[in-house]
Amino acid sequence: MITRPFLADGTWTHGTGTPFSTTNPADGTIVETVAAASSEDLDAAVVAARKAFSDPSWADLRPHARARLLYRMGELIDRDRPRLAQVQLRDNGKTLNECSTMLESAANTFRYYAAACETHQGAVPPARGAYMNLAVDVPVGVVGAITPWNSPATLEAQKLAPILAAGNAVLLKPSEVTPLIALEYAALSQEAGFPPGIVSVLTGGIELGRQMVSHPGIDMISFTGGTRAGKLIASEAGLQLKPVVLELGGKSPHIVCADADLEAAARAVAIGIFAGTGQSCVAGSRIFVEHSILAEFTASLVDIAKSLELGAPEESTTDLGPLVSFGHREVVHGHVLRAVADGATLLTGGDLPADPKLSAGAYYPPTLLTGLPNSSDICQQEVFGPVAVVLPFDDDANLIAQANHSDFGLASGVWTKSLERAWRIADGLQAGTCWINSYKNLSISAPFQGHKQSGLGREKGLDGLRQYVQTKTVFWPV
Repeated sequence: MITRPFLADGTWTHGTGTPFSTTNPADGTIVETVAAASSEDLDAAVVAARKAFSDPSWADLRPHARARLLYRMGELIDRDRPRLAQVQLRDNGKTLNECSTMLESAANTFRYYAAACETHQGAVPPARGAYMNLAVDVPVGVVGAITPWNSPATLEAQKLAPILAAGNAVLLKPSEVTPLIALEYAALSQEAGFPPGIVSVLTGGIELGRQMVSHPGIDMISFTGGTRAGKLIASEAGLQLKPVVLELGGKSPHIVCADADLEAAARAVAIGIFAGTGQSCVAGSRIFVEHSILAEFTASLVDIAKSLELGAPEESTTDLGPLVSFGHREVVHGHVLRAVADGATLLTGGDLPADPKLSAGAYYPPTLLTGLPNSSDICQQEVFGPVAVVLPFDDDANLIAQANHSDFGLASGVWTKSLERAWRIADGLQAGTCWINSYKNLSISAPFQGHKQSGLGREKGLDGLRQYVQTKTVFWPV
């Protein structure tokens, strides 16, 4: 099989690292063999990025011209969306419909930051002397972006677009499990007209990521992934006073009050945990249900879970494709087995599929558990699979205390017809995002951040652009 190269300094190269393979989780076949960047390749890419960042072809480019490149990138993603959807489908097992929707979002992300780039303004603070005072935003420099395997199409767009809109150069390292969309974006960035060296995509494993974080020629790190890795990155970056943006894990509470529209809530709760096979940082994996409706609501949720179709991601009838890898399936299944051993009641799922048509893939069924307290491991640890625990609550004070009893604080959801109650609960939750009578409504224009150990800094929205600039204050005597 021909080894696929990566992009550095505007040149496609096989580098000097050890190539690796990416596997289709639906059937276990090898999709492609990909070249890997060595530490020497990283050094060369950093030198090239620093040179490109300072080159007048980029450094002197006016915001409206930079916006044109970003907008063109969005148009190219739209043009190639059917093909790119197939690429992500084979790389990480998401359904065809989900892949297509994610690529539509990615295209819109580039268009949004094209507009933000063109309209981003500095400030003129009030003078306190005989001078004019200007606060001017300037790019950070060379940004290292490290992305996970669960949603490469959207997450890599959400890194690239604001970093470039702010005028930086970027070195993107995708997960070695799902490197292909990033390589496609690299090719499109060339077609869009970004100068050589401004966008580089370096493929490789965990060690390459570590080297990027510690590299003195990289001015900033933007990372999406697990909290444990995020802490290590923050520690290393702190030694260098290197700024970071960290979008980390979650264990999100999804709350259903007795007065909610229970049919709509059940559908949303199911989507909130089972969509994308639960491989989402905002998955609603702790389902809090008011005691008076616990039996009724749980039965509805189990019925929905049992109705969801596991199958090949390219089939139109498929609701859930495979998990990203067989190794990750073992991790997810291990969480469930330990929960059952701890006394959990398995309401549905929890077994590897018996259907011979699914035997070649890393499939795992929608799984619901109950009978354990919120303090249990299954309620405190991020499973990152289609696994949720149903937990009862009796009053709002007890609910808020339970929901906040977590190291994480990424997202949350509340279902109630009472406006006053919805606000009271939402106001009490320690989470960066709260959905009321909905779940997983996402917008590139709305800021996204984690509280507690779910992250540092903000992504999306205008705040997502501001993360990648630094302010220079100019005093001008008059």
